[in-house]
Amino acid sequence: MDSLIELDKELLIYLNSFHVSWLDQFMLYITQTFVWLPLYIILLYIIIIDYKKDFWIVLIGITVTILLTDGITSGIMKPYFERLRPSREPSLEGLIHLVLDHTGKVYKGGMYGFASSHAANTLGTATFFMLVFRQTRKHMWLLFVWAVGMTYTRIYLGVHYPGDILVGGTIGVICGWFGYKLVGWITRWRDQRQALST
Repeated sequence: MDSLIELDKELLIYLNSFHVSWLDQFMLYITQTFVWLPLYIILLYIIIIDYKKDFWIVLIGITVTILLTDGITSGIMKPYFERLRPSREPSLEGLIHLVLDHTGKVYKGGMYGFASSHAANTLGTATFFMLVFRQTRKHMWLLFVWAVGMTYTRIYLGVHYPGDILVGGTIGVICGWFGYKLVGWITRWRDQRQALST
């Protein structure tokens, strides 16, 4: 375990070293969840257009997906493992590149970082939408480009180790798959009830 932790630190130092000053504020900007509100509105629009009166089934699926990804990573894992973010790790001070926020303070994120809720939420969302719309919306794979970009910002900003991202992303994919299966279960339950009532 110790060797894995050291490898995680070394990999972070290597990946975080690829930075340029003109990208700092851009990375800090796009890592914010609210920035992607237009994307979420577009996805909601697609759900309503494609599923019409049954849109609520898909909404339940994505809601459960996000509740699981965020609940597992932020609600359970971070307070349980209490692994300091690299930005708050004394042994990494001066070894990684950190970015100043709009107030002039160093952006460090919260206290603990394992596992990454950014990775879990974005990859959970991407997995869910790709599976639900794989037959009708072939471009949904682009959500994985968005998810990878979002998770990379966390390494660039020095607030997550690669291991945080890997574990968080894996949790996201699993929860996205579960949300997709939930949509199928609810759909079949609805169909059975309708068949019994006719």
